[in-house]
Amino acid sequence: MDVSPGLSVSTLALILLLLPPFPSIFVESASFSNITDKEALLSFKALIASDPSDILFSWNDSTTICQWSGVRCNNKRRVSTLDLKGLQLSGSISPHIGNLSALQFLYLQDNYFTGNLPDQLGNLAHLQTLNASSNLIGGAIPANISKCSNLSTLDLAVNTISGKIPTELGLLSKLQVLKLDQNLLTGNIPPSIGNLSSLTTLNLGTNTISGSIPSDLGRLQNLQELQISINNLTGTVPSSLYNVSSLETFALASNDLYGEIPSDVGFRLPNLLVFHFCINKFTGQYPPSLHNVTKIQSIRMSHNFLVGSVPPGLGTLHDLTMYNIGFNLFVSSGSSGLDLITSLTNSSKLEFLAIDENHLEGAIPDSIGNLSTSLAKLYMGGNRIYGSIPASIGKLTELTLLNMSHNLISGEIPAEIGQLKELRMLNLAGNKLFGKIPAACGNLSMLIELELYGNGLEGTIPATFSEFQRLLSLDLSSNKLGGIIPRELFTLTSLSSLMNLSKNSLTGPLPDDIGGLENLIALDLSNNLLSGNISDSIGDCTSMQVLSMSNNSFTGLIPNAIGNLKGLQSLDLSSNHLSGSIPESLGKLRSLQFLNLSQNNLQGEIPNEGIFLNRSAVHLEGNAKLCMSSLCPHSSNRNISKALLVIIIVASAALVIFFLVGLYWAFFIRRKRSDPKVATAGSIKAQHRMVSYEELRQATENFDPRNLIGTGSFGSVYKGVLRDGMAVAIKVLNLATSGAWKSFVAECEALRNVRHRNLVKLVTLCSSLDFGNNDFWALVYEFMGNGSLEDWIRGRRRHEGGGGLSVIERLSIATDVAGAMDYLHNDCEAQVVHCDLKPSNVLLDEEMTAKVGDFGLAKLLVQMPEGQVSTTSTNGLKGSIGYIPPEYGFGGKPSTKGDVYSYGVLLLELLTAKSPTDESFVGGMNLEKWVRAAFPNRTMEAIDAHLMINVITHEGQQISPEKQAECLVSMVSVGLSCATESAEARITMRDAFHRLKGAKKTLLKPDAANEA
Repeated sequence: MDVSPGLSVSTLALILLLLPPFPSIFVESASFSNITDKEALLSFKALIASDPSDILFSWNDSTTICQWSGVRCNNKRRVSTLDLKGLQLSGSISPHIGNLSALQFLYLQDNYFTGNLPDQLGNLAHLQTLNASSNLIGGAIPANISKCSNLSTLDLAVNTISGKIPTELGLLSKLQVLKLDQNLLTGNIPPSIGNLSSLTTLNLGTNTISGSIPSDLGRLQNLQELQISINNLTGTVPSSLYNVSSLETFALASNDLYGEIPSDVGFRLPNLLVFHFCINKFTGQYPPSLHNVTKIQSIRMSHNFLVGSVPPGLGTLHDLTMYNIGFNLFVSSGSSGLDLITSLTNSSKLEFLAIDENHLEGAIPDSIGNLSTSLAKLYMGGNRIYGSIPASIGKLTELTLLNMSHNLISGEIPAEIGQLKELRMLNLAGNKLFGKIPAACGNLSMLIELELYGNGLEGTIPATFSEFQRLLSLDLSSNKLGGIIPRELFTLTSLSSLMNLSKNSLTGPLPDDIGGLENLIALDLSNNLLSGNISDSIGDCTSMQVLSMSNNSFTGLIPNAIGNLKGLQSLDLSSNHLSGSIPESLGKLRSLQFLNLSQNNLQGEIPNEGIFLNRSAVHLEGNAKLCMSSLCPHSSNRNISKALLVIIIVASAALVIFFLVGLYWAFFIRRKRSDPKVATAGSIKAQHRMVSYEELRQATENFDPRNLIGTGSFGSVYKGVLRDGMAVAIKVLNLATSGAWKSFVAECEALRNVRHRNLVKLVTLCSSLDFGNNDFWALVYEFMGNGSLEDWIRGRRRHEGGGGLSVIERLSIATDVAGAMDYLHNDCEAQVVHCDLKPSNVLLDEEMTAKVGDFGLAKLLVQMPEGQVSTTSTNGLKGSIGYIPPEYGFGGKPSTKGDVYSYGVLLLELLTAKSPTDESFVGGMNLEKWVRAAFPNRTMEAIDAHLMINVITHEGQQISPEKQAECLVSMVSVGLSCATESAEARITMRDAFHRLKGAKKTLLKPDAANEA
């Protein structure tokens, strides 16, 4: 051995003895890296705000990190996989995750992570899979994620990520799956994506991406799925995309694309399974080669401007589940005009068929009954179809929707239609049907909507309609129906949207049972031969907003009970034989906007309050004995005549204006229906009176902070007074905030067609520029003088004298909110899911009526052809912590069941005054479990301690503490039934609404002792 000069052999031996053996050096090095991983994981855990399953409990010193839940290590004891998917975790993602330098697989999907993706993810050079989908992650996509050179899957779908798609993603040469759908992304699709030669899946759908589709995507020759639907893309489809022969899913729906679809698309894309080009502006012919793709499963080309005929060959598409060519300009004629139906009988898996709103002509073939036994939805309306409805239609026993409206169909409705027992919606309106309505229709017990208006149907309304216990809307208007109205119709308490029997020849009196329609919003019995008195029970129809009984032969008095209809907006009793005076209660209806009592025999003074102060909204002509209070009997007849003449002139002028406006809106609505694009804020704006930025500035005293009444995620709310003296709440959007625009559109979309006394009314909106030439957007609502429900629960608001909410008030509020949610879920044109129901979004007016507001996260549910529910507006936002249903954490999409859960939590909070995020809820405990543990025997222990349960008097009746306690138990039962963890086990909002109304009737029912 060579020994260095000056170093003795004995010294060298001593050094060697002190050195540890070589293997120990390796272990020490590995241990150091293992410690780094441990510190990174503990830093990650430190930012977890909620862990309901307590899954991270094992992350402690008692075990090695390789034994921690969700952690897997490689053979060097380094963390290689972190799998935390679907654990309902909330909090932010720690930047220390970038220190897990050996990490290959990161699964964070289906949780409630917020904040931004940390830039440090770019340090994970070995990372192959990053899945953080279905969370609440915001901010931009870090550009340096491109440093993860081994990444093969990047899935950030269903979040609130904003900004542009980084051009640097084009550097991820091994990337196979890129999913960024259902976010808030803007800007263009980077052409650099075309560099990802290994890419098989590209999903950018449901964002606000604009610009054209880059032709560079045509270089992705391994691409199987291209999904860029629901964006703002413009221009034509690059021809290079039609050469990506590997494509199986080609989805460009709901953009602003135009041009012709190549006739040989089926030859160039032989592997197509999904072809979705709907809701664009494509022109030209139907590509015949599409029928050569025999394995194709879904074809959607609806809402375009395609012309010509449907080419032959549909009969070869045996795997077709969805076929939608509606809302185009396709034509056919003659006896073979609907042969495509016969061709589709070979598609044994077909579930959805839509050929509506075209120019198809022909008779419905008997072969329609041979369509797929799986067919659930059949749209044929808005064509030129003639002949009768074949009896074979009764063989389609799985149908849930049948629409043949607005055609030239004649003959009788076949009794076999009663065999469609799964049917929810039946629309045969606007045809030439005659004969009687078959009694067999009563077999359709699942029906929720029945439209037969605009035909020549005769006979009486079948008594079997009493079987429609789920019916929400009934329209039999404009037929030749006669006889009396079956009293059974008025016992259909499910009716909550519309009952229209107008323009028939119905006779007889109005049954007292009309009061059973307590959930109905609109009732039209006009233009019939009805007679007798209007029953006082009409006052029990407390949800009524529109009531028309004009052009009949009703006699007697106008019931004073109509004044009980607090949400009534339009009342038309004109052209009858009504007598007596105008009830003063009509003047007290604050919501009433239109009143027509003309052409009757009314007499006495005209009320001088409420709607009667707006002469243009009131029609009283043809009642010679009516008079103004100042011109009644003590004044000369000449003065009376003059006063009446003034009223008649003003009313007539208003009627002309009303008629012209009606014509305009009829034209507008028709245009809107034919427009293939979904309504935007621009079209919604036309439906409201407009205010300027200057008026709102003055109304809020230059947006003085003293008028600030609240702030939210997307803006600030100010109290203001408009020039006409109306007090309003003005929600000013902060357009610099990510998601503000989508929130604005969502709120407009949700409120565009909703009308309910328990929804905060949108007065108008403002789209303008401020004095700095910046965009200014604001929503103007009715002002709610008693603040939010949260203020009352937290004690920030109290009655004069210091009292909080009583049992009756809490019950009324709970019922009001349930009624509003029931309406949104069941009675809107497009089903609305609120997605953010909580006490701060429930407001109270001067009379303590509760109204649901803030639809900034709302979803309009649209039934998609595949049978799944799709949502529009602000995708990715799921609500507020504590009120979010558990299933949303597992990838569940917004649903009515989710709202039910949020309502249940809200109801339990209203009763207990305990927040669902109360710091005492640890170790998996939550509000629902805490209340359930006390229910039913110890329920009162959980009730708000500030709720004073003494003998109370309501409308002269004493209510004992025992009855109040019984009512509280019933309300808690409803809350628990709504807030249960299992979505399937929850009751519906309709069930909750009816149970609460039952509890209210029980509470207010006089005791037997009191009655005696």
